[in-house]
Amino acid sequence: MNIPQTSFPRVLIIGGGFAGLAAARGLEKQELQVVLIDKHNYHTFQPLLYQVATGGLEPDSIAFPLRKRFNDVENFYFRLAQVVNINAKNNTVETSIGTLEYDELIIATGSKTNFFGNTNIKKYAMEMKSVPQALNIRSLVLENFEEALLETNLDKRKALMNFVIVGGGPTGVELAGALAEMKKGILPKDYPDLDIRQMKINLIQSSGELLKGMSSKASEKAEDFLIKLGVDVWKNIRVLDYDGALVTTNGEDHFRAETVIWAAGVKGETLTGLAKECLVERANRFKVDAYNKVIGYENIYAVGDVACMQSNQYKYGHPMMAQPAIQQGSLLAKNILAKLNNTKQKPFKYNDKGAMATIGRNKAVADLSKFQFQGVFAWFVWMFVHLFSLIGFRNKVIVFMNWVYNYIRFDRETRLIIRPYKNKNKYSFDKEND
Repeated sequence: MNIPQTSFPRVLIIGGGFAGLAAARGLEKQELQVVLIDKHNYHTFQPLLYQVATGGLEPDSIAFPLRKRFNDVENFYFRLAQVVNINAKNNTVETSIGTLEYDELIIATGSKTNFFGNTNIKKYAMEMKSVPQALNIRSLVLENFEEALLETNLDKRKALMNFVIVGGGPTGVELAGALAEMKKGILPKDYPDLDIRQMKINLIQSSGELLKGMSSKASEKAEDFLIKLGVDVWKNIRVLDYDGALVTTNGEDHFRAETVIWAAGVKGETLTGLAKECLVERANRFKVDAYNKVIGYENIYAVGDVACMQSNQYKYGHPMMAQPAIQQGSLLAKNILAKLNNTKQKPFKYNDKGAMATIGRNKAVADLSKFQFQGVFAWFVWMFVHLFSLIGFRNKVIVFMNWVYNYIRFDRETRLIIRPYKNKNKYSFDKEND
């Protein structure tokens, strides 16, 4: 890997997401050698991926080069690689570019989409966990309208304009709201010779409420906002299968759609090599103690989505969100320094700052630690928090200017098919009707 030997302890961090980045920040400019490995050379601000998918922002607005963040930090090294296996016995990590020894190992690999074992849905549905996946959704949505414009088969045209979003959490709610706003103010201008009224946006939730984990008031208000925007909200319905053309549920309602976006669950992005006993199978997360140490190992830690710190309040670990990841990563950095200096470490205690979700223009819900509010004020708070959380001054400026322009003009300039997407495994509607 061309990383020099040093007398300093080597801390190896796998993953440049919220948790890994927080840990790296806390360890910089210390008497350590910090090595960060990621399969991408950038950090992604995932809460705004849905805006990339719906043409509101370009991907470079929510991504920041990892090397740039640490280019003035001594004894810091970044390597672009895929981690293959952890050899805990020899304190080494095997990657696509070679093997590297470590003194302390931090696993911050985040999460991936959970299809709950349904291979058909995994094969045909769209994911939105990364920038490339968000760009795929953006291209597919626009390509569907281009195809619908030329389609003479009425049933297929409706299927091309029918969008099914599975999962009523923040991702599903925000994506449904963004598509509804496209239908209302953008697509009629782009496709004046296409009856956009035929476009359907379906949000399917398996439980009886949206935004599970937030207050009942936030759930009710979010649903009300979506319905007013024209979204069809389906609750207490479970999606059983999708063959690329037909969405099958456990009820009488089935959906013929060319596009299904799966936002119904996530699971930890674990790595091979550690004992099976330290894995919580339910969410595919590593069991950790109050100091984020993986159970059974003295110098291996897990933070963020891939960590399961069980307690009476969090039976299956903390919410797989940005705040727990950032807080765990920051504290772990302090605890590693304390360990190396033989001083007392602090157990992790989650500071729940609340949750927010935006449903569209002037519409959002916010559950903060002491306050709950909805509507325009919540929308401004949501914008401020997300703008402040972005990495890099340029990103903050570009996102702010995009939001101002989009608000004034009711437009989204980035609805471009830069990289055409068409799933090769896509079920052929025409073949079904032969």
